[in-house]
Amino acid sequence: MHIAIVGCGQLARMMALAGWPMGHRFTFLASPGEGTDCVKGLGDIVVHTLEMEDKVLFEALGKPDVVTVEREHVNVELLATLLPHCAVSPSPDAIRYCQHRGREKTFLNSLGIQTAPFHLANNAEELSAGVKALGFPVFVKTCEEGYDGYGQWVLRNDTDLDQLVAEADSLPEVVIEGRVDFCRELSLIAARNASGECVFYPLTENLHRNGILWSSLAPADAPAELHAKAKEIADKLLNAMEYVGVVAIELFQAGDELIVNEIAPRVHNSGHWTQGAGICTQFENHLRAICDFGLGTTTNNQHAAMVNLLGIEAPKEIVSESNVQHHVYNKSLRPGRKVGHLNLASDDRAALEAQVKRIRDSLYEG
Repeated sequence: MHIAIVGCGQLARMMALAGWPMGHRFTFLASPGEGTDCVKGLGDIVVHTLEMEDKVLFEALGKPDVVTVEREHVNVELLATLLPHCAVSPSPDAIRYCQHRGREKTFLNSLGIQTAPFHLANNAEELSAGVKALGFPVFVKTCEEGYDGYGQWVLRNDTDLDQLVAEADSLPEVVIEGRVDFCRELSLIAARNASGECVFYPLTENLHRNGILWSSLAPADAPAELHAKAKEIADKLLNAMEYVGVVAIELFQAGDELIVNEIAPRVHNSGHWTQGAGICTQFENHLRAICDFGLGTTTNNQHAAMVNLLGIEAPKEIVSESNVQHHVYNKSLRPGRKVGHLNLASDDRAALEAQVKRIRDSLYEG
């Protein structure tokens, strides 16, 4: 099949690399000025211009069978113009929910899915009122855009609030989130195809540094009941949205409960470990889903892990370790930039945890 991907970053790259052995071909839609090094040589690259929409865009992309995305921050109205000509998966409506944190949380709550308590604010008065209602500390996030720690503030006291209020006239709409007492951060990667078949990967435990994912370990060491709760959340969400493709659900564990933090309507950094776990990867399952093929196995027999390469190259001695799988994105080095990752697998969980910690300490000097 011919698949067009909106975006030209590392997720588009890994989708295409997964799709080539399946016989798919790819076209990539780039925004003006967007870097395309990640996908060079993997298919035609089309730079979007203002006149490209509807049939003109469909033809510029080479008349694909299906269009998908590697990021949620896309023009959903533009995507909707393609619907008379080809499938768009996930749907523009599903992506729209995930583009706005307030809309997303409201939708989740309507399904009975728990999130952090929240208020929306468009100005200084609403910001102050929302913080007062929730009490310190609170997390303030832009409703749109913002990722990897950008567009986010932690307010611990009145001084922090006053500083942000002083900027409020220049702030976009924000969501104010109350504190959640959680013990760890988890995520669940799930997939649903157009026929309604769903599959779920095991819960993944994630470690962040400065708001950016640092490493992941799967399956998370958790009772079967917690894994079941995560699948129930994902199943409810996928079917309510009539979602098609892979989705990532970021979660907080608070005691025996799971609280949804955010949803990513795409393949996700915390699912990269699936590439080295001896199962159907999140990238292949996304392609299977949007092409309405049967979905692949998601149950891994080994413990698997991922370590992000953030603005650094992995030294030869680490890459040479026998159970390390090295992925690079063809990006130039820049502090904090995701330029690649390492996947690891082992039958021994304790040994794998120790190896991941050793590698992280070596790469980031403890």
